[in-house]
Amino acid sequence: MHAPANPFKARNSTSRITELLSFWFFRFATYFVLLCATIIFATICWRGAGTVLKVTPPFVKWDFLTKAPETLWVFEMDGKKMEMGATEFEKLDPSKVTKAQSFSYCGGGIGPCIAGTVLLVLGSMVIALLLGVCSAIYLSEYSKQGPAVKMIRLAILNLAGVPSIVFGLFGLGLFVLFMPLIQSAPNGLLHFRLWPLHWYMNFIGWNQCLLSGWFTLAFMVLPVIIAASEESLKSVPQGFREGSLALGATKWQSIRTNVLPYALPGILTSSVLGIARVAGETAPIMFTAAFAMREKLPWTGMQLLHPSTWGNFFFSGVMALPYHIYVVSTKIPQNEYTARMQYGAAFVFLFIVSLLALTSILMRNKVRSRHKW
Repeated sequence: MHAPANPFKARNSTSRITELLSFWFFRFATYFVLLCATIIFATICWRGAGTVLKVTPPFVKWDFLTKAPETLWVFEMDGKKMEMGATEFEKLDPSKVTKAQSFSYCGGGIGPCIAGTVLLVLGSMVIALLLGVCSAIYLSEYSKQGPAVKMIRLAILNLAGVPSIVFGLFGLGLFVLFMPLIQSAPNGLLHFRLWPLHWYMNFIGWNQCLLSGWFTLAFMVLPVIIAASEESLKSVPQGFREGSLALGATKWQSIRTNVLPYALPGILTSSVLGIARVAGETAPIMFTAAFAMREKLPWTGMQLLHPSTWGNFFFSGVMALPYHIYVVSTKIPQNEYTARMQYGAAFVFLFIVSLLALTSILMRNKVRSRHKW
């Protein structure tokens, strides 16, 4: 006798076949995306490592990481093909040089670009986190949930989808062009004195500088931080607030001691997303902070004991890795020297972004392990 058929055995049907095909479609789509990302990152690392690293000690080409970009000269001297930066090339005897070709921005290194990228990311994230967390606290803890607050949340979500070029034009119009015009108002209405510092904090001289870039990038990433921070605050149990209030704490004391510490991991997660977006933007900094060539670093000439020199740091323009890669990439025709600079800069750029994001992740994990409920 045959064993009775299992009544719970899955039966082939149109819906089951459709579900199976959908499962494998999404699975292959995921693998395809991962494969493409792996190929891109592997190509950048493989070709960029040749520009940044070497096989002999100290295994790192420090000149590439510390020097400023300059024109690369490729020439023949004594029958040998040579490559040399413009600074050293100008010291050679012109009579011994033949078949010389120049390639702009393909020589030297990316030292000022690294410094500018780190300053832009750190400064903009500090501003964005301060404004974003404060806004999230107000929307989540203090505001009355009505039509006005709903409209504000809708506006925040809409801002998250605005292209970065629009934020760049906004920063150009507000910080670079419009603010210096306001400064000419009668009686110097916008001329603020920061006591006890002996310099004036005003809009004269903003133009393309760190301050313009910081605020533009901060406004660009602000919607992401506000939304993520507000969700983190809402995830904290209401009992934490009620227990603190029942013991006589004020509303702000309750938020500061019983809500923010437990919401901090989610806020740090939003900072990781913000770093990833801010660091890779080119259009906003192109209009507000970045220069194609600027060897002078922001802290050059700054003296800690003389506050009057501190303003030079904030009102200085910088070079940045995304903009430098863009400048080199627009050199037509492309050649092996531009490709070498592009992949080397992209390799260092990925390392910096990964390092900043990893720092935020480690801080988040540490805070999460200390505050559990």
